[in-house]
Amino acid sequence: MSSRFRLAALLALVVTSSAGAHPLAPALLELEERPDGVTAVLWRTPLLKPTGGAIVPELPAGCENVTAPSAEEEVSSVAVRWSVRCEGGWVGSTVSVRGLDETRTTAVLRVTLADGRELEALLSGGEESYVIPARRSRSAVLRAYVGLGVRHLSTGPDHLLFVLGLLLLVPLGRQLLLTITAFTFGHSLTLSAAILGWVAVPQQPIEIGIAASIVFVAAEVAARESSAKRAPKPWILALVFGLLHGLGFAGALSAIGLPAGGIPLALFGFNVGVEIGQLAWVAAFAAASALVLATGRATPPWLGRAVAYGIGSLGALWCLERIVALA
Repeated sequence: MSSRFRLAALLALVVTSSAGAHPLAPALLELEERPDGVTAVLWRTPLLKPTGGAIVPELPAGCENVTAPSAEEEVSSVAVRWSVRCEGGWVGSTVSVRGLDETRTTAVLRVTLADGRELEALLSGGEESYVIPARRSRSAVLRAYVGLGVRHLSTGPDHLLFVLGLLLLVPLGRQLLLTITAFTFGHSLTLSAAILGWVAVPQQPIEIGIAASIVFVAAEVAARESSAKRAPKPWILALVFGLLHGLGFAGALSAIGLPAGGIPLALFGFNVGVEIGQLAWVAAFAAASALVLATGRATPPWLGRAVAYGIGSLGALWCLERIVALA
C-alpha cells in the first residue's frame, strides 16, 4: 500500500497544477431563428475568464445585426443578447467560436431553426467550427454531451482529488469496485434529479460541501496510515458524498442547459462522459500502481501521511475560498 502513495503524490501534483479548483464552465452560443427570418443570439460566458486570450463567436459573413448587443451579468456568467438577419438562412452555414484552442475551453452551440428543428454541437480546440446540417442528428447530441462530461470530470481537480482519496482508502479489488460503484450511483442520482427539476439546491453551499468532502476523505486516509485500520464501510462514505458531487455536476450542466426535446439523451450522454473520465482515472491509477510496485523500491513511512495531509490541505483551502466567496 505504501508504494501507492509515491504515485498518488505525483498525481496530486498533476491534478493541482492549475490554480483553480474548478473547470471553467463551457460557453454557450444559442441561435433561435424566428419565422420572420430574424435570429435571436445568446452568447453566455462564465464570469471567471479563461487565460490565454478571449473566446469570440463568429457568425457567417452574410449575417447583419438587427439589434445591438446587450450584456447582462448573471449569477456566475455574463449573457450577451442581440438579433441578426442572415442572408440565405442557416442550413449549410458555418458557425465558429474562436479562441477555444488557446484557452483550452469548450463551447456548446445550440441552434433552433424556424421550422422547429433543433441542433446541438460541442465546439473545442481543433473543432471550433460547425456546419449546420439539413437534418438533426441524435448521435451528434449524444457525442456532444459525452464529450462535455469527460471534459468536466477530467478538468475538475476537486472531483479528481476526492476519487484519488477513495483509491488510497480502499485496496484495489472487489471492495474498490463496490466503492466506486456507490460513488457513481450517488452522483448519477442527484445529477439527474437536479437537472430534471426534482430538487433545487443553491450551488455555492454545494461547492463548499464538495471541498469539505475532500478534507473528510483525506482525514480517513491519514487515520488509516496512522492506525493501519481499514475504513469499515467505505462504500457508504462514497455513496453519501457521491450525492453531493452529483449536485456539483448538475450546477455545471445547468449553466448551459439541455436541448428541449432531447433532455434524456443529453443527460444520459453527460452521465456517460463523467463515468468514462472517472473510470479512465481509476484505470490509470491501477496501471501505474502496478508499475510502481514492480520496481520494488522502498517508500518512506511518512509519505502516506504527507499525501493525505496535502490532499486535505488543498480541500481545506478550497473550502475557505468558497466560504469567503459565498460571504
